[in-house]
Amino acid sequence: MRNNFRWSLIPTLVVTVTLAACASTSTQQSAGEHIDDAGITARVKSALIEDPQVKARQVDVETYKGVVQLNGFVDSATAKDRATSVTRSVSGVEQVHNNLEVQAAYRTAGEVVDDATITAKVKTALIGNPATKAYQINVDTREAVVQLSGFVDTTESKRTAESLARSVGGVQRVDNQLEIKR
Repeated sequence: MRNNFRWSLIPTLVVTVTLAACASTSTQQSAGEHIDDAGITARVKSALIEDPQVKARQVDVETYKGVVQLNGFVDSATAKDRATSVTRSVSGVEQVHNNLEVQAAYRTAGEVVDDATITAKVKTALIGNPATKAYQINVDTREAVVQLSGFVDTTESKRTAESLARSVGGVQRVDNQLEIKR
């Protein structure tokens, strides 16, 4: 009888361990949450593409536990406001953090290349530093202003990313929109 009792506990133990492995922590999502957030991100991007007032290619979308960040540089205040409205209308969105910056629409080819070079240098610095998980951090640059966005694990990661970006030659300002995962 005792052996039967032990064997009957094995399926319960397997289920318990499996569920614990799939559970989220404050800085890590469960598999289900990750899939939900990926779906929200995809729906927001689709909605932004469909909206004629928003240039969706200018907007980076990040989602963590239903909180959506809109990041990047747009041409007008109207586009910034419209991006928020469109995002709020998407199912599953809990909050919208609109970090979009309004900047001049026209840039020369040289300015575009300069900004791309700065972005590449900042990303390289992030990749080379063990205190930052570069895959968690988006980097956009416009007119030598670097915007850092996304969701990171610690305050130290946020500070280190900003410090690394500031140290890159050509950077005039860093707009640190990184959020700490909760």
